[in-house]
This record gives sequence, structure tokens and C-alpha cells, in this order.
Amino acid sequence: MVDRFIRIERDEELAIWWLDEPGERHNKLSSSALEEVAAALENAAMDPTVQGIVIISAKPDSFVVGADVRELQAMTSREEAEALSRMGHELIRSVQRLGKPMVAAIHGPAVGGGMELALACDMRIATDHPATRFALPEVQLGLVPGGGGTQLLPRLIGIQDALPYLLTGKNAFPRPAKRLGLIDALIHRPGLLLAAKQAARDLIRKGAPERPASSLTERVLEGNPLTRRVIYSKALDRVNRTTHGRYPAPPRIIDCVREGIEHGIDAGFRAEEKAFGDLAMSDESRELVRLFFAKNEAEKNPFEGGARKIRRIGVLGAGLMGQGIAEVSAMNGLNAIVKDQTLELAAQARRSTYKAATRRLRKGAISEFERDAIVERVSAVDSYDAFGRIHLVIEAAPENVELKKQLVRDIEAHAAISCIFASNTSSIPISDLAEASSRPELVIGMHYFSPVPQVPLLEIIRTERTPRWVLATAVDVGLAQGKTVIIVNDGPGFYTTRVLAVYMNEALNLLDDGADIERVDRLMRDFGFPMGPYELFDLVGIDVAAKITSVLSRFFSARGIRPNSKAARMESAGLRGRKTGRGFYRYEGEKKKEVAADAYSYFDADRRVDISNDLILQRLVLAFVNEAVYCLDEGVLQSAQDGDVGAVFGLGFPPYLGGPFRYIDKRGPKTILRKLEELRDTRGPQFTPSGLLRAHAEEDRPFS
Repeated sequence: MVDRFIRIERDEELAIWWLDEPGERHNKLSSSALEEVAAALENAAMDPTVQGIVIISAKPDSFVVGADVRELQAMTSREEAEALSRMGHELIRSVQRLGKPMVAAIHGPAVGGGMELALACDMRIATDHPATRFALPEVQLGLVPGGGGTQLLPRLIGIQDALPYLLTGKNAFPRPAKRLGLIDALIHRPGLLLAAKQAARDLIRKGAPERPASSLTERVLEGNPLTRRVIYSKALDRVNRTTHGRYPAPPRIIDCVREGIEHGIDAGFRAEEKAFGDLAMSDESRELVRLFFAKNEAEKNPFEGGARKIRRIGVLGAGLMGQGIAEVSAMNGLNAIVKDQTLELAAQARRSTYKAATRRLRKGAISEFERDAIVERVSAVDSYDAFGRIHLVIEAAPENVELKKQLVRDIEAHAAISCIFASNTSSIPISDLAEASSRPELVIGMHYFSPVPQVPLLEIIRTERTPRWVLATAVDVGLAQGKTVIIVNDGPGFYTTRVLAVYMNEALNLLDDGADIERVDRLMRDFGFPMGPYELFDLVGIDVAAKITSVLSRFFSARGIRPNSKAARMESAGLRGRKTGRGFYRYEGEKKKEVAADAYSYFDADRRVDISNDLILQRLVLAFVNEAVYCLDEGVLQSAQDGDVGAVFGLGFPPYLGGPFRYIDKRGPKTILRKLEELRDTRGPQFTPSGLLRAHAEEDRPFS
């Protein structure tokens, strides 16, 4: 029997359901796929020769990666979304009524609806492969799990263990999942189907095995309505501290769990259906879903087929950026030869990769053997002897134009004639560095963000001379490192640094006007940024910020923007942020304490004044979004979508707003233009609106 989504085979008393969505790399649970599963369940229920079922994927790399998000995006009413959730719940009820054991055989990701399908089964057998993982990531799309996840997971592993997975969408890897009781057995990949069949036959003959009893602590805390109330309350407090009330999905997830535990699974299903319908139509979810697709686009090479295959890269510099570049390369199967002035310095990259891989080992994401293999991909050297066979080198040296030009010359002298030189500079125009090269067309920008393993974005910078194959190869390497890639044209600060520089410059202007450091930082966190501007200064390094301001000062002065020199004054006095223990804040180790006693002494205002929250937000947010439009207007950005992706995944612009261009669209170009003109008239020429923004306002035309 062959269906669109399920191919059914028989093995004596067992039905083997092969999930295999035609024409797709991964299986997704669309409404039509759910209908097929429901029909197959009905047929199995009526067939007395079928005594058990094994569900397994025919895809080589995954089980089921979730719902079809495009179908969800196309919905226009709460009722449609609720109906989709209800369909998932009916499927769970059908499984529970079947009376015949079902075993999920899982290799690769079982995510979203895929995990919920597995949770509905009587047993779950999974491979111990690092590709296997479990997650309910709907919260990252502004949704609750709509197929029973808020009901099934807490009942299986307990409320306290389930809530972190429901509220963050984080992965559970095979070994931790086994310890949690999320899966029943681990097996090597070749033995998966055989083990699942044996488990199904054991269930037929012996019935369901007894699961380990919950711990005394779990029974005490979760078995009492009063203590459960404390669990829900503490979870909500943690959510509010993290989201600042900007994301409605996490509180609704807690509500669904509470409703199901306190009033039964059917009540929980009804709560889940309503929450799923409400949230699917919310602005926050719509923007997060749009970003989901935009990010997926940025994880494809637009120059497919034009890249040269790179298995080994060179990294110049083993500071924090060089270490991070080596780590993401090695974690994703690339070899990295890291050079620094001494072997001891270069070996820092190998040590940091070992520490990162060990953390993954402790999470159960990889085995000890895989950890050691990752570390072996990083080599430390103190000469260029090994660079003759390298065809792409990434320099991660300090932000000094002459030093970087010398590295260009060094690579040309020692590497292959077709070797691409990629600079990780955050602000120096790539064309300036290419002046040092006899092959300027091979000099390109690959701008990573700190910390490299945690920030998804990679900004690739091309010049007028960059050939297609060089660009394609750089994108290919970035994607191989697991990065979300945008391509921008050359210019001072490119896109991300340029926008951030204007934003940070205005933050310094606010202090000159008497603003309070802690209040501004708190306000921007509440708005949705991961940290405030002064916390960011301290994290990046006030010395780095001063250097970037110096590089961009001529460019901004030509626009009438007065570069604020106070960061340079602080840096000269030894205030460099976290790295020196003192900047805008005082630090003990990595822990932020209070505002540094002398932080205000470098600014014009002799006392703090009450600047309204609205004015602070307007000055910072509109400086950011206006500069983004300038970048699109001047051709630095290729599209508004790239600008949104770069701002959200590189700079921490609030995801629920969709990015700077979506922010303009939602509030209206006319409104943004009027506010910028008011700020220009009262605060100065740094708020002069972009001509492109004015054109969109006059035509009442959105950017996306």
C-alpha cells in the first residue's frame, strides 16, 4: 500500500509505517499528512491481523521535523488554527483508543509535531547518533505546541522537567532524553528497525513494561495541588524576567500545562487548541514565522554550484574571534589550521574547542569519540608552512588596517595562488585591505559576531571586483559552519557595524544630555533587546567601540552626524568594559555590579535629568532603523529582508518586531518619517530621514 505520506509494509503481525513525504528532504506534518495518519490508524484498528505498529522514517537524516509552517502561515483565522490543533488531538485520542501497541523508531530530529507523534506512542526507541534530538520549538514561533505537547510531555517526564523544554524549545539529546524517560531505549543506527520490531512484539506478548517510579521529590512537589501552584508561579516569574512581557506564548504554555494537570487531559487539549488559535493570529507569531522563513532563505547558497569545495581553512589569530571561528568550523566537520605568533597562543583555539566539545559531551549531544574527533580538526601552528594547501584563509586579527594589510601580503606569499583572503574586520572597507593585494578580487569580508558559536549571523562583504565563485565559496563555508548568511556590498562599517555605530553613538549622546545608565539599559531590555547599549559597550569593549568610531568618523561627519568622542576618553582612562573589570559598570569576574563610580564624569551633563521613556526609545530605535534604510538606499543591503535578518540574528533587534524594516511597515513609513523629522529639528542632523524612507512615506509603500 502506498500513500502520499505513509508507505506501509507488513512483517507478520506487525505493520511498519514508513514516513516518506515525496519530493522533500524531511517529513513534515501537514493537515493532509495528519489525515493519512488518522486513516491508517482506522485501518489498523479494523484489521485483526495487525497486532502492533512501528513508525519509522524513510528519510536518511530525520524522523519528522514538525508541522508544515507554510500551511500555518496561510491561515487567516483563529478557527482554522484551532481546527489544525484539534486534528492533532483527535489523532492522539485515536492512538490511545487503538488498543494495539505502537513503537516510534527515531533517528534524527523528532521536532514539534514529530515529537508529539512519538510521545503518543507506547514506546520510543532512538538512535544514539548526534543527529537525533527531540524538541518542541513552537514557542520560538510565538506558539504553544498544538498537537498535545503541553499534555503528553509533563505526564511522561514530570512537570518540572517538561516546562524548560516547552518554554524554551531547547533540544533533548539521546542520552539525557533516556535519563529523563523521554525515550525508552537507545540503539546504534543500523539496529533501529530490528530493535523497534522486537519492542513491539514484546509489548504484544507481555504488555507495557513498568516505568521507573518518580522520585520522592517529584511525588511531593508534583503530587500536591498547593506545591504545583508554586511550580507554575515560579515558572511564570522566570518567563517574565526573560521576556519582559513581550512574548505571549510562554504564559499560555504554562496555562495549558496547568489546565491539563489540574482538570484532565481533555481540558488541557481544549486549552491548547484555544491558545494555538489565538497565538497563530497574533502579531508576534506572524513576525516570528516570517523571520523563520527569512532565516531559512539565508541558510541557502544563492550561488548553488559555483563554489569551490573547501575542507580545510586557515585562521589567522587565536583570540576570542579566531577561537570561535575555529570552533564552529571543527564542530561542523571543517578542518582549521590556526596561526598565531607562538604555538602557545595558537593552541588557545584548540583548548577552547576542547572545552566547547566537552560541554556538548556533558549534554549528551556527542560521544567522547566524537569530542576527540572534533578537537583533532583544529591544528595550531606558528608559521605559514602549512598554508600552501589552503584555499580560504580567515583573518581574525585586531582592528588595525596596517596589520591586516600585512596579513594579506603574507598569505599571498605563502598560500595557493587561488587562495581567498577573508577578513573578519567589523568596520574597515574591504577595498582598502585589497589595496595590499596583487589579487584584489580574492579579498573578501567574512564578518562574524562575538561570541561566534552563539550568534548565528555571518555578514559576507563583497567589493566591485569580487567574482561569483569567490562569493559562492565564502557563502558555502559560512553555511558549512552553521551560519545564517547575508551578503552586503562594501563600505565603511558594512551594514551591521554601521547601524550599530549610529545606535551606540546616540546612546553616548543621551548620557551627554543627562540620561541614567541603568534606566536606559533597562528600558532597552524591556523593549526586547538582549541587553542595553551600555552593557553592550562593556561586552564588546569600549576600546573596540572607540576604534570603530574612529574608522567611521569621516563617513558620518559627511552626513552631519557628530561622532561622540566620549568612548575614546573612557578608553584612554583605562575603562574598557568587562575585560578590565570597569567600564560603564563595575565587574567582579563576569558578574555585573553597579554603575562604575566615575562613569558619568566623562560626559557633558553634570547631573542626571528625567528624559521620558518615549524620547529615549525614539532616539535609540529610530536612529537604528533610519540607518538601516540608508544602507538599503545606498545599495549596501540587497533587500529589506536581509536587513531584518541581519539586525535580528546579528544585533539582537527584538525578534517579535520582525526587524527594522518590519518595524517601519507596522508603524507606517509616514509615522516614522514624521517622528524622525521632529527629532532632526530638536536633536540634530543625525536624525535626517533617508530619502528612501521619504519616498516610501510619500507613496505609503511598505518595505516588505
